[in-house]
Amino acid sequence: MTDYQTLLLERVEAVALVRLNRPEALNALNSVLLGELSAVLDVLEADDGVRCVVLTGSDRAFAAGADIKEMSGKSYAEMFKEDFFTAPARRIERFRKPIIAAVAGYALGGGCELAMMCDFILAADTAKFGQPEINLGVAPGIGGTQRLTRFVGKSKAMDMILTARMMDAAEAERAGLVSRVFPAGALIEETLKVAAKIAGQSPLAVMMNKELVNAAYDTTLTQGVALERRLFHSLFAFDDQKEGMDAFVEKRKPDFKGS
Repeated sequence: MTDYQTLLLERVEAVALVRLNRPEALNALNSVLLGELSAVLDVLEADDGVRCVVLTGSDRAFAAGADIKEMSGKSYAEMFKEDFFTAPARRIERFRKPIIAAVAGYALGGGCELAMMCDFILAADTAKFGQPEINLGVAPGIGGTQRLTRFVGKSKAMDMILTARMMDAAEAERAGLVSRVFPAGALIEETLKVAAKIAGQSPLAVMMNKELVNAAYDTTLTQGVALERRLFHSLFAFDDQKEGMDAFVEKRKPDFKGS
């Protein structure tokens, strides 16, 4: 298994656990970390034995933001020419397998944006979310203004982004940013249970359902329902559909092969 400078990678059966590992910087996102995250997603997407990915950080911080030291001296021309953040963000967005963010501690700035790029967020009761870029005289740059607004609504997003206040786990769950909240000591164990449940489903159906939910943000209702119906029809071409329905009728657990 490849060694990474800024990530720790574990396998728990069909689940890959990817842990951000820059403890000296509270897992701040720099070019090395984002490059390694893109590379590991390439590996995991190509591995048919991996059916779900969990992305996490430390107890203290999922990721406390982007690496300000790396950005502070750059000019507009440099940021524009490098197209800063674009390539790793697109890699995460186009990853076809499900990614769950398991967030404990701080998920601020780029860390909050990274969590929101995952398919859903499970949080420890210690989690704190925020987009405090306004304190630095800038704006979010990896989708924070757009995703946070879609998740929690304009009023709450505007409040958080303009005041830089943090949202705790309980508020995040109420607002719809977080799916579930667990005690901090149980976060990884509970997240792996959720991931194992997903990994036990038909991987083809999982990928299609992920695509459909994501399409709800980018299409009209009419277009989205049409796409849903076509992909629903297409799933009847796979052995997994036959296995799933046969298992239901026969009152047994299905054995999905991904075919």
